[in-house]
Amino acid sequence: MIEKRFILATAGHVDHGKSSLVKALTGTDPDRLPEEKSRGITIDLGFAELSLTGTGGEKFHVGIVDVPGHEDFVRNMIAGVGSIDLALLVIAADDGWMPQTEEHLQILSYLGVKRAVIALTKSDLANSDNVAAEIREQLRDTAFANSRIIPTSILNGEGIENLKRALTDELTNASPPRDIGKPRLFVDRAFSLHGIGTVVTGTLSGGQLRRGQSVIVQPQNLPARIRSIQSHGRDLDVALPGMRTAISLPDIEIGDSAESIKRGDVLALVDLGAPSTTIDVILERSTRLQRNTPAARPLKSGASVYIHHGTSRLAAKIALLEDDALERGARTVAQLRLEAPIFGFIGDQFVVRDPSEQHTIAGGTVLDPSADRENFRDQSQIELLKARAAAPNDLDVCLPSELARRGLAKRGRLLIKSNFSADEIANALVQLESTGKIVLRGEVVAEADKWRDLQQRATASIVDAHRTNPERRGMNLNDLRKALPICDDEEFDALISDLCANDFVRDGSTISRVSHRATLPGELQTAAQTVRTILKAKPFDPPGRKDLPQDRHSQQALRFLIEQGEVVEISNEIVLFRDATDKMRDLALNLISTHGPATASQLRQEIGTSRRIIIPFLEYLDRCGITQRVGDSRQLRKAKSATVAHP
Repeated sequence: MIEKRFILATAGHVDHGKSSLVKALTGTDPDRLPEEKSRGITIDLGFAELSLTGTGGEKFHVGIVDVPGHEDFVRNMIAGVGSIDLALLVIAADDGWMPQTEEHLQILSYLGVKRAVIALTKSDLANSDNVAAEIREQLRDTAFANSRIIPTSILNGEGIENLKRALTDELTNASPPRDIGKPRLFVDRAFSLHGIGTVVTGTLSGGQLRRGQSVIVQPQNLPARIRSIQSHGRDLDVALPGMRTAISLPDIEIGDSAESIKRGDVLALVDLGAPSTTIDVILERSTRLQRNTPAARPLKSGASVYIHHGTSRLAAKIALLEDDALERGARTVAQLRLEAPIFGFIGDQFVVRDPSEQHTIAGGTVLDPSADRENFRDQSQIELLKARAAAPNDLDVCLPSELARRGLAKRGRLLIKSNFSADEIANALVQLESTGKIVLRGEVVAEADKWRDLQQRATASIVDAHRTNPERRGMNLNDLRKALPICDDEEFDALISDLCANDFVRDGSTISRVSHRATLPGELQTAAQTVRTILKAKPFDPPGRKDLPQDRHSQQALRFLIEQGEVVEISNEIVLFRDATDKMRDLALNLISTHGPATASQLRQEIGTSRRIIIPFLEYLDRCGITQRVGDSRQLRKAKSATVAHP
């Protein structure tokens, strides 16, 4: 039977027995620091593991993160609960609901934790029923309103087995952490071991990491390689989502520089996008914030705050989209302008604390992880944000809103910084195409209206080019591209292919309507005849191109004659009449076929032209694959026969 993996985190007021309870459940003391031992309180994150078996024989491997309860260490607490499946809210029977119990509950709610078991510790010191009733009242109207409350005592062992059964029941009904092919390890510890080097630990989410794999440390965009992986002391080849994971990174130092790693950084794959200093979000404030307290003061636009995302903590300024201030119990769209970049995804949740770091004042969800300060109030961005604000974790909302904003995109880069898998996105695209809302062309995805607009604009440009320059065989593709709002080569090629599947044809670097036939307008007829006369006067040694008439009509006529094949463009400086080009070629091939390799001087004398003409002409034959240069001579290219060679 497959073992399911989950992450559980403790929460609760200081001195309510969280660490002692973890030790009673697992046999492991999560307090590892000497200061924690001497002071008797948890200061930083501690870790343990718990194995549970369900009533149906299911096996659960639970990684436990024990967090500090003291108000001075809330920032450490938040770093431990960002990627958990289940909370163990610990409340002492002799104290009941306390200030940090309340703050931890709000933090869990802001981070989207949906499942919890309530451990009523020190049950031997008070009437558990009365305290349980008080707790139930406090949990009313929260996600944990129906959570089980289990009285426990580590002194006499009461309730420990009941607590394990309650945890098992919750995990039986929980979905295991998802593998969406986008692994992120939010680093909560970074340290060095003798003989091993740098080791980082964290909770792995979103995908797998493998021994020997190349990764990127974000937000520094620092390449690294995984030497080894452990989970709770066991060596692994592959780490899976929902694992407490320790990874050896031999090429990385510990520290705060751009070339080192620390708590708050993220290990990710190379192709998952870049970090950003600007993110658009939905902000919400709990109704539980007590009136007339510093935590409940209006959160004003422009306010400085601290953002806790994953295991990181960053200073930021808040820009509200529509309101001057956000009151308790309210929610609104906002932009976070961060002091340093973070590596966030659509749907990520975060916590907001005040500048003094004394109060948790809000939480939120990322709507656009790569936002732009300049377009925050653009109509297209507002529409995207308002759509996502209603359902930030709904692919059927996020994908159309992304396409509506971008118009055109690469299939493989759509929603790359999101908590949706590539398969989920691909299936959603197929569904959107079936309803006619989008167009799929290879790797290019386009909103249907945008694609039709591009087709219409391209058609109008080509038709206008035919009307303006009827002597041209078509519109130059570079000119067409400049007339369209397309920057990407693949997107432009997809549009051209779509046009050519219907009423257009591509010929080299030009595109034209199938029905278009290049014709020389009356006003260019005389100019064309003048060019013919000049080139025919001395067919093997005509004037250079710059010596031909340079007026606009003459140049248009020359281009027409070249495109029609009547005149051959030998080089930028030399053009020859087609008949002359063919005769010169035949003379050169006959000489080489009869006498072997020939020099430029020999070929010039045979043809009866000048050095000014012969060198570009021979280079032209080389480009056509008829001859090839060997030293100072030309010989026939071996892959071609003189009887079939024709430029």
